[in-house]
Amino acid sequence: MATVRCCVVGATGFIGGQIVRAALARGWIVRAVRRRPNAVGALEDVADQVEWVQADLSDPASLIPAFRGCPLLFHAAAYYPRGERDPWKAVRHGVTGMRNLLSAAAAAGVKRVVYTSSLSTVAPPKGPDRWANEEDLYLPGSVRLPYFEVKWAMEAEALRANAEGLPVVVVIPSAVIGPGDVKPTTSSLLLMVAKRRLRWIVEGRLNVVDGRDLAIGHILAAERGRPGRRYIIGGHNMTIREMVTAMAEAASVPPPRRTLPVGLVEWLGRVGHRLGLPAAAQLQAIRHWQPLDTSRARQELGLPSPRPFEETCRDTVAWFRAHGYLKPVEE
Repeated sequence: MATVRCCVVGATGFIGGQIVRAALARGWIVRAVRRRPNAVGALEDVADQVEWVQADLSDPASLIPAFRGCPLLFHAAAYYPRGERDPWKAVRHGVTGMRNLLSAAAAAGVKRVVYTSSLSTVAPPKGPDRWANEEDLYLPGSVRLPYFEVKWAMEAEALRANAEGLPVVVVIPSAVIGPGDVKPTTSSLLLMVAKRRLRWIVEGRLNVVDGRDLAIGHILAAERGRPGRRYIIGGHNMTIREMVTAMAEAASVPPPRRTLPVGLVEWLGRVGHRLGLPAAAQLQAIRHWQPLDTSRARQELGLPSPRPFEETCRDTVAWFRAHGYLKPVEE
């Protein structure tokens, strides 16, 4: 059986880094794309096992040679509008990068793209008797946040390219937490709990997935996913209170006891967004967190049962301590 050669765009990020590790564990040959020379993200211990190339989504000419010779391409570096307030400007930026990547993939002879989308492209379920699944499509303009608009637009570009002949499988992660989150996104909530900066919680439910389990889902999507199909890769459906309590236990701190109204949390998120505070984007979107149905990925891809969330929290706290995000435990 021929060895798989794959290229990972976004290898120095959280999800991309875990995809690199999962691909190496499969015995695959991995080429990793980075924008900055010498950047390795959270891959210091395996950096010498990877072929590094430099390219940028804003530079189409750099992408074709980066992708050439790799039949399989993972795109885990889609635009994240952290500070952008204008949704249409964000959409233009994100769509341009997607079109550059997809055109370069086709020109380079890529046979399959696995694209990392976002849970924001999943709308609430149409009925009260089930969790949201891949058939619940986000309605553009229904959430007034640039993040939602740009993620929907980029996924639409990926599916358009698939319809035009480039096989694309879409992976939709739930809220991702785990070791290796070098620029903490959802994992920043764990940091806030560990540093005792989160004094309150809000009622609600969501789905949380370990970044390592998500990476396995990407590998399975590459091996078994149907082009043009969306797959939610999730872990545990739980209440926000359960999630935060597990985080606090892993960090050996007391959990927050106070509960705030959702509207106030959203307002705090908007203020935090203007100030550039971590986790602000997640707080703005907190009303849209929801449980997710992962049965399609488990049935069609063979996605295994998720590791215990308590293990995810313990491992993430340990990684944050080892890499200076949290103070080490005093002896």
